[in-house]
Amino acid sequence: MATVLPYNEQQLLNGLQQGDKECFDQLYHLYSERLYVNLLKLVKHPETAEEILQDIFIQVWEKRNTIEIHTSIRAYLFRIGENKVYDFYRKVRRDKLLYANVKAAASEQYTHIEESLLFRENEQLLHAAVASLPPQRRQVFELCKLKGHTYEQVSNLLGISTSTVNDHIVKATRSIRTYFYSHDNSTGALLLFAAWLAQK
Repeated sequence: MATVLPYNEQQLLNGLQQGDKECFDQLYHLYSERLYVNLLKLVKHPETAEEILQDIFIQVWEKRNTIEIHTSIRAYLFRIGENKVYDFYRKVRRDKLLYANVKAAASEQYTHIEESLLFRENEQLLHAAVASLPPQRRQVFELCKLKGHTYEQVSNLLGISTSTVNDHIVKATRSIRTYFYSHDNSTGALLLFAAWLAQK
């Protein structure tokens, strides 16, 4: 059952769906600053955070006619942001220069992050998500992502094909993301997971 939005939010959503530019501008005014602060915490780079922020609102405007919100507008926008941050870290994996910049920024700002309660809580959530995987999928994921084995090494070790290893990794990644989204405080864990994947 869909959540009933507060009156003002419902008005904004209705106006947005009808292509009302003023409603869109008001949404931007209400949520852009908080979104930017959250994005900056996640990507550690002002220009990247600003770019993702603009992408969020471009997507909202382009898909205004088909938007369905079952939570609050704020939660909806933050969810889009989380997805775009995840996509950003996937891009980081493929771009060595970008990865070096992200890693350097993260090191400067989070030298002692392991000591923070937030990090520990997110790490616990991450490991709980991994533990929820089916036995062989969890074993494949841990061998590849925790112990750093190649797909070929895991294939030989477990007696399965490399394509099966890849299938386990893809499905495990999807399951872990879904696990995060089922928890209220998923943003930090999602970042930790994305950064973790980027290092592998």
